[in-house]
Amino acid sequence: MRAFCLLFALSLTLPLFIDPAAAQSRRLYNQAELEELLYARRDSLELLPEVTYQHYVLQHPTNNSIWARHDLYELVGDGDAEAGKARLGMVEFFNRTKVHDLGIGDTLILPSHYDLDPRAYSPFPRYYAGAADFDKLFIIHKGVQAWAGYEQGRLARWGLVNTGAEESRTPAGRFNFNWKEQRRVSTLSPPGETWLMRYVFNFHHERGIHIHQYQMPTGEPASHGCVRLILADARWIYDWADSWRTTAGTGNRGLPSANGRIVEQGTTVLVLGDGEEPDGPPQRFVDTVNGPTLRVVELPNHPYDVPPGSPQQQMFDRQRTQSNS
Repeated sequence: MRAFCLLFALSLTLPLFIDPAAAQSRRLYNQAELEELLYARRDSLELLPEVTYQHYVLQHPTNNSIWARHDLYELVGDGDAEAGKARLGMVEFFNRTKVHDLGIGDTLILPSHYDLDPRAYSPFPRYYAGAADFDKLFIIHKGVQAWAGYEQGRLARWGLVNTGAEESRTPAGRFNFNWKEQRRVSTLSPPGETWLMRYVFNFHHERGIHIHQYQMPTGEPASHGCVRLILADARWIYDWADSWRTTAGTGNRGLPSANGRIVEQGTTVLVLGDGEEPDGPPQRFVDTVNGPTLRVVELPNHPYDVPPGSPQQQMFDRQRTQSNS
């Protein structure tokens, strides 16, 4: 039996804004496809059913892969093959493969429910009690290569990331969003090249570490320390999260806002999963006696349990401790 890797990623074609020549040696996420797949629906979080998963082996008495795929379409579509085909985007997302490429004996992971709000399939908990007092909380987990945004402890949205490659790991710890710019050219751009980052939001001012839109290899850590996002995620976070406020202005002014004293921090950022970075696309399912189970990130009891990741956070921790004493 040929078993496909049980991965939680979608690859296959080239993303937006990327020169195809730059992607010849590695597969990249198609950012437009991911946006369409993951953010088409917004349902009530309380109404989302719990999703379970099962292995499904492609087979047919005739050993004909075309008929085997037709049976899969009917299963996914509750008897309607055409409806099943329309639902296959999530199946392909779970399994990191195109169904039309499957043959007899190939194994897939299938969810118990289709066409749900993407938060139903999130590797992050739907509720985070420790963050109930935070208007907004942004989390990056390096082990599952994904992010989550919480509002009063409720999962608002999640998506995929590429964190820093092995030689330039993204720093872990607790931070805050600082300044932001819609377009910024990376200072690491080689001579004669322009590495354009879109919807840049800084969270480690001293080291110049940001989240931003850029090309995204299929799951593995790949950046020089910053955190890459698909365009739809970078744009949403850019508008959703709060920047710092300084005596020189808010972070909406971009880097010039750093020319002053910080009087109010931006949205809290947690970078978790240090040392869990995958060597290749992350494995987001685990096998159990009951079949495949989605790996759900374990969050700290409280965001302040995460050690400060920068001198800025250390300073504000001291101030908070003093004000509470």
